[in-house]
Amino acid sequence: MYKQILLAYDGSREGLVALREGALLAKNCGAEVFLLSVLPETAGVRMAEVYGDVVGQQVDTYKSLLARGVEVAKQLGLNPTARLVVGEPIPLIAKIASEISADLVVLGHQRHSALKRWWSGSNSSHLVDLVKCSVLVGCNAIGDAAFEAELQSADAI
Repeated sequence: MYKQILLAYDGSREGLVALREGALLAKNCGAEVFLLSVLPETAGVRMAEVYGDVVGQQVDTYKSLLARGVEVAKQLGLNPTARLVVGEPIPLIAKIASEISADLVVLGHQRHSALKRWWSGSNSSHLVDLVKCSVLVGCNAIGDAAFEAELQSADAI
């Protein structure tokens, strides 16, 4: 069904939920996995580029998060391609999805109050407008025990 899956991973709890769900789906479909982490470019990041150290620390943090995501995928027997980019997350996720011809994008969802949604808009619906493939919002929290059981089954294969 799915042959090329883009997993957008930010290191958050919600991102881990989506990563686990997407990785298990990729394993079951025999899909290739592309793991993407986006360091949001903010005014602070742009200012800090002048000073270097702050941006370097943020990049190192995101590289570490991405490496952890790769390990989760590898534990399931997947061999993901990983990439870290800096910029606006939603347009970059859409751009990379197009570049790799993804047929599914998986990302997490952080619940917000109605007021915060009103002020910030809906990023996931904006993403749906930008991509030409399916989008899965991973909300199926896979507990550690269930995930370990999946890892054991992956090891048995």
